[in-house]
Amino acid sequence: MSNDKVNTGHNIEDKELIINARKPVGELGNQILDRMNKSHENMAQWGVSHIEIKEDSKILDVGCGGGRNIQRFAEQISENGRVVGIDYSDVSVEKSIELNQEAMDRGIVNVLHCSVSEMPFFDETFDIVTGFETIYFWPDFINDLKEVNRVLKKGGLVFFCNEAVYREGEMEKYDDLVELLDMKIYSEDVLRESLEKTGFDDFKAYVNEENDWICVTAKKIQ
Repeated sequence: MSNDKVNTGHNIEDKELIINARKPVGELGNQILDRMNKSHENMAQWGVSHIEIKEDSKILDVGCGGGRNIQRFAEQISENGRVVGIDYSDVSVEKSIELNQEAMDRGIVNVLHCSVSEMPFFDETFDIVTGFETIYFWPDFINDLKEVNRVLKKGGLVFFCNEAVYREGEMEKYDDLVELLDMKIYSEDVLRESLEKTGFDDFKAYVNEENDWICVTAKKIQ
């Protein structure tokens, strides 16, 4: 394999494009966000089938990327609900705003540039916090989970959905991708332990064996 290619575990891709999966920038960042909005759709639909969105839900999507999941949630809430997306990539924020401008004009969606490690929200603001294909890149998983816990209402739900799940003895296919993106692929057990350590209970995990997808939910302890 040439030096400008990387094995993602599923395909051989251009390194310059795939490196934008961590923090999209410039034209390649735009390209990968458009692609993610489409390529992650089946996984996202499967994942959200395990959670309930109410008309008045207040939802935070962390690492909102191209904004497709903001759009999905905005279609499920009423004028009494809210969806906020955050991302530390300027390109992601721009793309999410562009896709969701109509809902933003209606006042039910907002998109902000910030990090999960320090979010500009009051304590106990949201009913649900979601993360699609993003926790791989959180800088300090435990402390960032504590920040998620802070902005969730008591009894609120945290939801993560990933295309890769750690399995002992089966991770070699991801070696190149992990090195390129400096990412962490978590096992079900680590996710459970981390959430329980940071003030969550009622942990549930769902694994799509055919595609190696995982989604997990947990509730903030009341």
